[in-house]
Amino acid sequence: MIDERADVRIASRVSELSLHGCYLDMMNPFPKGTLVLVKIAAGDAFFEAKSKIIYSQPNMGAGVVFLQIEPNSQAALEGLWDGAEKDNQRQAG
Repeated sequence: MIDERADVRIASRVSELSLHGCYLDMMNPFPKGTLVLVKIAAGDAFFEAKSKIIYSQPNMGAGVVFLQIEPNSQAALEGLWDGAEKDNQRQAG
C-alpha cells in the first residue's frame, strides 16, 4: 500500500478481500480518508487500485474501498477473489 501524497509504502497482509475492497492487517494504519494505491500480488496474479481508507484501527489495520481499478487488474481481482472464496468454503466445510 502506498500513500501517494507522502510517498510512504507499507507492506501488509490482506484479508476479507471482496470485489469492492479489503482489510489490511498492519500495526500503524493510515488515518481514515487517506487516498492510497493498493497493490496485491499472489502467485502470477497482480492487482492494483486507487483506494481510500474507510476505517482505521490502531495496532490492528484498516479497511479500504477500491475507487479506481484498471481493466487488467479487474480480471486479476476476480481471480484472487474466486480463490479466496473457495478457500473459505473449504475451511467452513
